[in-house]
Amino acid sequence: MKLKALIFDVDGTLSETEDVHRRAFNEMFAAHGLDWDWDETLYRELLKTTGGKERMRAYIRDHLNEDPEPWASRIPALHTDKTRRYVEIVSGGGLELRPGIQALMNSARDAGLRLAVATTTSRPNVEALCRSIWNQGMLEVFDVIAAGDEVKNKKPAPDVFDLALERLGLPARACIALEDSENGLLSAKAANLPTLIVPGQYTDDGDFSGANLCLTSYEDLTLEQLCNL
Repeated sequence: MKLKALIFDVDGTLSETEDVHRRAFNEMFAAHGLDWDWDETLYRELLKTTGGKERMRAYIRDHLNEDPEPWASRIPALHTDKTRRYVEIVSGGGLELRPGIQALMNSARDAGLRLAVATTTSRPNVEALCRSIWNQGMLEVFDVIAAGDEVKNKKPAPDVFDLALERLGLPARACIALEDSENGLLSAKAANLPTLIVPGQYTDDGDFSGANLCLTSYEDLTLEQLCNL
């Protein structure tokens, strides 16, 4: 079947935003009187758990060696504050697309392809990124948004890609997923999507053997290459 849509992950795929998330977490921890500090090495490990609330639970369990259940009522409020801080940081500008992404999006639009997002992050975070980079709302940039706060199970489960396909009204074989992480790859493949991997700053140690194509950059990537996946 002819290629009809590209489905993008956001963090690490569209833009190297993971360090902004890390900064927002650390600022939130300090504001709430928590002595937690996530450095780059620790955050690389924590990113193997998708979802900010889930990541905090994993940190409490695996690094503080505590039962995360007593934190269950507090974690959602902490995460809400972290999201607010992320949006504030991103709204200040400075975000950039990964090299080659804009050219790929332009080529896809010129070819009549639809553009979608399937991400573990929340809709407010996607909106903030689109406002920062394009000065447009997310539904002005993308035809479809499927976000982690809209599905039961986050990546590596296929839920968010399944939701994107449902909203596009397209079968998986007519789309290609663009991802940067091992969990993203597992999620896309579980949704039966051909998948291109371009690892990000924090995800270059993943196992990408299941990808249809793995590159080091989006630069010089052509639609013809994607159509042949």
